[in-house]
Amino acid sequence: MSEIKYNQFPFVEVKGDFPVFQGWKSIGTQLLTHLSMIPERKKVVTVEYYQGVLEEAVTDALVKQLQPVLLINTKCLMWHEDKIKKMTFQDVTNDRIFGYITRLNIDSYFDPEKVDMAKRYIESYPDGLVLIVGAGAAFIYPEHDLLVYADMARWETQLRMHRHEVDNLGVYNRCVEDWMLLYKQGFFVDWRVLDRWKKKLMKRWDYVLDTNNRHEPKLVAGAGVIAGLNQAVNRPFSVVPFFDPGPWGGQWMKKYCHLDPEVNNYAWCFNCVPEENSLLLKFGDAVVEIPSINLVFHQPRKLLGDSVHARFGDEFPIRFDFLDTIEGGNLSLQVHPLTEYIQEKFGMHYTQDESYYMMHAVPGAKVYLGLKDGVDPEAMICDLETAQAGGAPFEAEKHVGVWPVNTHDHFLIPAGTVHCSGAGSMVLEISATPYIFTFKMWDWGRLGIDGKPRPINIEHGKNVIQWDRTESWTRKHLINQIETIAEGDGWKEERTGLHEREFIETRRHWFSKKVTVKANDSVHVICLVEGEEILVESPVNTFEPFEVHYAETFIVPAAAGDYTIKPFGDGTGKQCATMLAFVRKNA
Repeated sequence: MSEIKYNQFPFVEVKGDFPVFQGWKSIGTQLLTHLSMIPERKKVVTVEYYQGVLEEAVTDALVKQLQPVLLINTKCLMWHEDKIKKMTFQDVTNDRIFGYITRLNIDSYFDPEKVDMAKRYIESYPDGLVLIVGAGAAFIYPEHDLLVYADMARWETQLRMHRHEVDNLGVYNRCVEDWMLLYKQGFFVDWRVLDRWKKKLMKRWDYVLDTNNRHEPKLVAGAGVIAGLNQAVNRPFSVVPFFDPGPWGGQWMKKYCHLDPEVNNYAWCFNCVPEENSLLLKFGDAVVEIPSINLVFHQPRKLLGDSVHARFGDEFPIRFDFLDTIEGGNLSLQVHPLTEYIQEKFGMHYTQDESYYMMHAVPGAKVYLGLKDGVDPEAMICDLETAQAGGAPFEAEKHVGVWPVNTHDHFLIPAGTVHCSGAGSMVLEISATPYIFTFKMWDWGRLGIDGKPRPINIEHGKNVIQWDRTESWTRKHLINQIETIAEGDGWKEERTGLHEREFIETRRHWFSKKVTVKANDSVHVICLVEGEEILVESPVNTFEPFEVHYAETFIVPAAAGDYTIKPFGDGTGKQCATMLAFVRKNA
């Protein structure tokens, strides 16, 4: 490969005149200018905080710039944190990793007497600027004159949790020793509550405040963000990938994704997980970062397509990520829950079926998949429990099928199938989106990079393992289930999966010339798995040509319609391949 062009910071360039105000002084001046055009003597500004905003710092900066006569922090109007902890416990649970998707809403957090008192206090001020900050600010005073939404990227929130810089919603717990407890409560409770509230507010945003970079706050009109979302849903785009080290991490992504060579390893790249990735909107010379889930909330039918939206609502059901074990170690031996199990235990309505597509494999690489013919379930569980208790290490090869791996192999992994990638592979993992529901059963006796044991869930695992998925079954149903669908001059389309129990269909296109891909009213997620660079175009000029480089993942919304792909340049002569995932209509 002559030149590596992987783009870590893809953006959507927004057409239209939407100035971005950078720095607190500029932000304050713009807000005051906007307020000066409102004739009322008293003006109420509400600033909604998504979880992860550095509340104290942002509030101090806003107070300094706006000089309000009254400041109200919504946390002071919520129930006492003891009551909130009790209220959320049924969803948070005592488990370190797993909880239950909450049914709470933003109003559940507020003491009606405190809210009523605050409203009367606000009304007592005949003039001046009243500033209400925090989650639920617009709920406290819906008659506000200005609504600013301080949004926050999920990945940045997680980094701040790891540094113990932010609390969970309505409580003061940032100093908890195990930061994973902050993440768990965020995933199962806070983000669900705040997303439900966000969806009700999006069309009312006057401004969006981006403080993902604490040193470079940015403000843009809410209309500008909505315009950016409207434009993104009609063209191919990429979300912002993020990378994370791990105890088994490898070295491949350092080279091919332009990563810091000083970092010990990179285990994961989350390159299409819209619930956690960011979307960059470029306004002139300024780039504003928002959660990519905002696009799913704002335009779910145009993004997903009618049939996908009918089944999943405003959830993005397809996930792509990389797992790098080249010069690394084995992933944990694991299994994912069956549909009824994830519904009953965790409140999710579909499970994490997945597959491993091999971007690259070194000689000797292998995958653990399925169980040995003649496996003894009781003996296997006994060996796992003995290893977990500190006894003899678990002999995976004794119980689990082991398969050699080559570049471009595809291994299908319906829920309930024991699996893990071994060392020596660069895996493109294609899966459904409920992505934290992994039951690790053996982690090769190692610690996490934080020096603590990684959570093992043998009890959950043994409840969902499908013991009939042995080597003979696995060979027949899960390994390289590849069939040619169509071919023409310079191209071939193959169906590579997924298994019939999985709702995702995957297609591989090999091409040295232009090939047309039918949208079929479904969102497409695609990764370039062979070739340096391709061009994605609309046959009817619905969108501008879109460049994609090796290993980059991109999304083609259903609203973008049919499209063509071809090698970059004159479009001929260079062998390329893409992996495409979409939701089967008959799934």
